[in-house]
Amino acid sequence: MTQNILIVEDDPNINNLLKEALEKEALSCEQAFSGTEAKLLIEMKSYALILLDLMLPGISGSEVLSFIRSRGNTSVIVLTAKDSLDDKVDLLLRGADDYITKPFEIKEVIARIRVQLRRFSTSMAENNPVLTYKDLILDRQNFSVTVKGIALPKITRQEFAILELLVKHPKRVFSKDEIFEYAWEEPYMGETKTLDVHISNIRKKLKQITENEFIETVWGIGYKLY
Repeated sequence: MTQNILIVEDDPNINNLLKEALEKEALSCEQAFSGTEAKLLIEMKSYALILLDLMLPGISGSEVLSFIRSRGNTSVIVLTAKDSLDDKVDLLLRGADDYITKPFEIKEVIARIRVQLRRFSTSMAENNPVLTYKDLILDRQNFSVTVKGIALPKITRQEFAILELLVKHPKRVFSKDEIFEYAWEEPYMGETKTLDVHISNIRKKLKQITENEFIETVWGIGYKLY
C-alpha cells in the first residue's frame, strides 16, 4: 500500500527541496503551499503523514493541525522556526506527533518520516489488531482507543503507542526510557518532558470519559497500568 505524504510549506524552495528529497527515497508525496490548499486536499484524500509548516498564508498551520486531528490519527510532523522547550511542548499538546526545527537537515527529516511510517506499517501488520485491558480497547488496525465504547478524542500516534506498550504488559512497570524508545523508536536522551506531556494528555482524554486514569506513576521508575 502506497504511503502518501503531504508537504504543507508556503516557501516554494523548501517545499520543492522536500519533495525532491522524499522522491529520491521512493516516497510518494504531494504539495500544498497554503493552509487553505492543504485543508482542501486533506478533505479529499487520505495521507499516511503530513509535513506541516506553521507559518502559512490563508489558514494557519495551527488551524490545519486542529483540522487534521478532528478527522483522525494521521501522523503530523510540524516544521517550525520556534525552538524553545515551551514551544515544543505546546506543539505536542496540540496534537503534533513530532517536530523539526528550521533550519533542518534533510537527513533528519527523512529519518523522522521513516520512524512515523514504520510505526504505521508495524501496527497495520499486527496479527491481533485488538488489545484490551478492563474496559479499555485499543484497535491497532484503525488506531482507535475506546473506553466503555466511547472513543478517546484526537489520539496521536505516540499516545497510542504508549498505551499499546502498557496494555501489552499490564502487570509490568516500564521505565521512562523504555516507553520513550518504544513510542518514538529512537534512543532516549534523558529528557522526560516530552513523555510526561504525552502521559498527561492521555490522562486528560481518559478523564473526559471515565474516572479511571489507567496509568499509574511509579515514582523514581516510570509508569504502569492499574
